Parts: sequence; structure tokens; C-alpha cells
Amino acid sequence: MEPVIIVLIILVVLVFIALIKTIQVIPQASAAIVERFGRYTRTLNAGLNIVVPFIDTIRNRIDLREQVVPFPPQPVITQDNLVVNIDTVIYYQVTDARAATYEVASYIQAIEQLTVTTLRNIIGGMDLERTLTSREEINAALRGVLDEATGKWGIRVNRVELKAIEPPTSIQDSMEKQMRADRDKRAAILTAEGTRQAAILTAEGEKQSQILRAEGEAKAAALRAEGEAQAVRTVFEAIHAGDPDQKLLSYQYLQMLPKIAEGDANKLWIVPSEIGDALKGLSGAMGNFGPLGGGSGNNGKSVPPQNNGPDRWEKPNID
Repeated sequence: MEPVIIVLIILVVLVFIALIKTIQVIPQASAAIVERFGRYTRTLNAGLNIVVPFIDTIRNRIDLREQVVPFPPQPVITQDNLVVNIDTVIYYQVTDARAATYEVASYIQAIEQLTVTTLRNIIGGMDLERTLTSREEINAALRGVLDEATGKWGIRVNRVELKAIEPPTSIQDSMEKQMRADRDKRAAILTAEGTRQAAILTAEGEKQSQILRAEGEAKAAALRAEGEAQAVRTVFEAIHAGDPDQKLLSYQYLQMLPKIAEGDANKLWIVPSEIGDALKGLSGAMGNFGPLGGGSGNNGKSVPPQNNGPDRWEKPNID
């Protein structure tokens, strides 16, 4: 009985192993390559699949999701013979599991080497300045070459990104100095422009202030002149309305003479000829009062002036 039991146990184990090999569960977004006696038979998709045990074998399981692969920095020589290190990141996706398995031995390594050679070809036709400022152009050219070459491998390159472009240390120092000089230049230009604008605005403000001040002074002078004219007209009308005689006019004329001599600078002034007429009229008016009226010693009669021309009178120096 013991050999029979052993045989039964062996059969149960074989059946269990056969069942395990028969039922294949493929996860979502994955695929499996099935070979029968070493030859490709079919591709298993996601879900429950049945294969012939001990005859069909699973060659490769492939993830169909988009993959991100960073590549180490690669030294590349630019057109102006400068060595720059470029880091790249490739976003790819397997679209054909059979081609990715049988058309290329290792598609990851193939993509990396293709990326390096394509970068050297693209960067070799650019100088350093253009390389640093043309990332989008480099990405587009690199993606086009990779997508065309990897199509037969069952790979679709979705995006290519340049993580970093590192020029030599000496070039970085020169670029930093140039950038600092450019910033200082722009700052000086902005400062000069601000000073210029401030000077222009100040001049404009002073100009407007002077214009407004002149307009104000002109209006004030016009108002003063108008007021003085009105005052003269009022006085003139009042005098004519009062009908003054010659005696009053002569007396007022004499009252104005001291005002003419006011001021320290008036050392010499001219007595107009009209003062004789005024004195004559005033003397005649006062002569009527007799000796108390301050006659001229000629029996109260005024002596006519001997000369009608202007008399000369010097102001006494009281300094």
C-alpha cells in the first residue's frame, strides 16, 4: 500500500503544478509573451488566461504603462569646442509587447545610447549660447529622432526633457560676470533715466509755477491799475463836483512839495515853474488879511516872480 500512496501523492502534486501553470493571471496594463517549444505563440492580455502546461512558457512580462527613465550626464561638445554635460529624461511607453521582446535585446539600453548619439549630433551644430537658450528646439529634435527609431521596437517616446545643461566652470564664471555687468548696466541706465525724468518734471513744475506766478502778478497789476484809475476818476469827479478855486489848488500844490523832497537820496531837485503861479495865488490870498497875513513887506502886495523858469534848490544835508 505504501507505494500506491506515494504514487497518489506524486500525482496530486503534478496535478496541482499543472493547474498553476495552466492558469495565468495578467495584471492590468501588463502583457505576457507566450512561447511554445521556444517559438512565439501569442500575447496574453490583462485578465485570466489559460495555457498548456509544460508546453507553453511565459517568455517575458512587460509593463505597458508610461515609463520615466533618467540618464546620467553625458559630455557633449558644442560647435565652439566647449564640453557641456547634459542630463536627459525620457518618457516612453511600450505599445507592442512582441516587438519590444524580439526586435531589440534591451530597449532601455538602446534608447539610452540612441539618446546620447542624437544629442551629440544636435549639440554639435550649436554654439554654447544657442545650446543654453534652445531647450525646446533640442527636445523636439531629440524626440523626433527617438520616436522614429524606436517605432519598430514597439516603443513610443512621449517626451524628452533636458534636466540640466552644465557648461565648464570657467565658462560659468565668465557668464556670471557678464550677467552681473549687464545687471549693473541696466541699473545705471534705469537710475540715469529716473534722474532725467525727475529733472524734466522739476523743470516742468518750475515752468508752470513761473507761468502761474507771472499770470497772477499780471492780474494783480491789472487790478491795481484799474483800482488806481478808478480812484483817480473818483477824485477827479469829486474835485470837479466841488468846483475848487485857484487858491485851494495852490494850497494843495504847496502841500505836495515836501513829499517830493522825501528820501535821503534826493540831494538836488528842480522846482517847476508852476510853483511861481501857485505862490502868487497864495500870496494874493493871504495879502487880503493885511500885515497879519504875512505880507511881503511891499504894503501887502505880492511881488511877481522875476523868472518863470524853474528855480534850483538844494536840500540841506542833515547827515
